[in-house]
Amino acid sequence: MRDHLATDELSIGDYVLTGGELAAMVVIDAVARLLPGVLGDAASSADESHSHGLLEYPQYTRPPEFRGLRVPDVLVSGNHAAIETWRRLQALLVTAQHRPDLLTADHLLALREALAPKRSKRRGRRSEPPADGPAPADSEPQSTS
Repeated sequence: MRDHLATDELSIGDYVLTGGELAAMVVIDAVARLLPGVLGDAASSADESHSHGLLEYPQYTRPPEFRGLRVPDVLVSGNHAAIETWRRLQALLVTAQHRPDLLTADHLLALREALAPKRSKRRGRRSEPPADGPAPADSEPQSTS
């Protein structure tokens, strides 16, 4: 029948459902959210999974600490450039972990650059590590006395 009556075929994934109704609802929802006014805010869909070829970065809400889990400091810092950098790195990491097939050569290069140790322009030395990171091998231990 499909070969004679269907004009197009659409897949919503590699799994089996109990009927076509659920698949139809998925398609309706995916298409409807693209229509103006459906989401309430036109910018809502601009920064979610797959909007930039990557899965979405982790989301946090209030309170800033819940059951011993804290929101990363960068997200409450007010530094919008640092927040955007964090979100981009997290999106790359989440995509690499869950859907590596989505990563392009540009994504892999960005991920490599983000995770590579930073080098100082002077004498090829590594820049200062984060406060909670290890000291560079060529630095002298600091006295605690």
